Amino acid sequence: MAPRPSRERRVVVTGMGAVTPLGIDVASTWDAATEGRSGIGPLSRFDASGFSVRICGEVSKGIDLGGVSHKEARRLDRNIVLAVAAAREAREDADFEVTDANRERIGVAIGTAIGGLGTLETGFEVLSKRGPERISPFMIPMIISNMAGGYVAIRHGLRGPNLCHVSACATGAHSIGEAARIIERGDADVMLAGGTECAITRLGLAGFTAMRALSKRNDDPAAASRPFDRDRDGLVMGEGAAVLILEELKHAQTRGASIRAELLGYGMSADAVHMAIPTEDAEGAQRCMKLAIRDAGIAPEDVDYINAHATSTPAGDPAEVRAIRQVFGSHADAVAVSATKSMTGHLLGAAGAVEAVLCIRALETGVLPPTINLEKPDPACDLDHVANKARQLRIQVALSNSFGFGGTNATLIFGRA
Repeated sequence: MAPRPSRERRVVVTGMGAVTPLGIDVASTWDAATEGRSGIGPLSRFDASGFSVRICGEVSKGIDLGGVSHKEARRLDRNIVLAVAAAREAREDADFEVTDANRERIGVAIGTAIGGLGTLETGFEVLSKRGPERISPFMIPMIISNMAGGYVAIRHGLRGPNLCHVSACATGAHSIGEAARIIERGDADVMLAGGTECAITRLGLAGFTAMRALSKRNDDPAAASRPFDRDRDGLVMGEGAAVLILEELKHAQTRGASIRAELLGYGMSADAVHMAIPTEDAEGAQRCMKLAIRDAGIAPEDVDYINAHATSTPAGDPAEVRAIRQVFGSHADAVAVSATKSMTGHLLGAAGAVEAVLCIRALETGVLPPTINLEKPDPACDLDHVANKARQLRIQVALSNSFGFGGTNATLIFGRA
């Protein structure tokens, strides 16, 4: 492995939290992922009988909000609620105390691609039917994208940097990468970083359907998300949140923290070509991965596993495969590449954070989650896609790709602790 660039402040992961269509915490999410279970089912949030798409990945009931009352939760958009649950678990996992002495050195970077869409819809309905005087005074705080991070900071008394990245499907990865930069330059010692999303609403579903982006396998929801498969017909919307506790290495060692992984590298780029479709060679994705590899101070051959962005779209999946082949050359055939969106669906702004959690668990356990529903491999998607069954493989380095609308790209690289 090439020498890592000299950094005075290295960044490690000391805690994780997640709520996904696969489970209401990291453990249940990981168990379902390694068992190859799908979290996709019939949409239950509202009556979708008039929609051509009626499937999605929903988070089940029972998430732990850590003392937030039912009354208080009703004043929060669902994307905020999911972030609160993930942050609570992450902080408990990291086992650190917030005090007057350290609270100004602990920050939050939790992003969302779309924000409080459900609250916006409800507010417009109230305005249309009952008039402006009946709008809730909590509507604006519930809508704005930065409120998930803001509310988490309020709940835990965190007074360090607090910011929200909004970069479509790359949001979660950008949030983690930029939070690491904050720690590296010394502006914080600890950051709660990740993404959250709940865009499964009437307007959200109608919008993505109008783009012709969604799978219409209503009769077989569990098989609808099928990255790299010849019969894929679009992505499946999902909801969820994930938060990592990022910590400066020496700070974590001094307090005796359990280190789960190290964030080795981070890259970002722009396609600057099209709002939703990558170029055939995915040149922007290539540059993004190369920048992350350079930042990590490793060689392409050091990467053992890739959690692909792979959304199950006709254009996106083969473009990412071509990008991986360009970046890794002959080593591309030796790298295990799985698409966990086959099980979770596409969690939009939360996707990169959830997939970071899965990469870290793969490093910790030596188990690679599969790409399910890969029954007829597309000849254009010819990598080792860990088809349909988890694999035992001790890995040292995992790479996670997140590519978003607008041509925005992010790549994270994690190493074993």
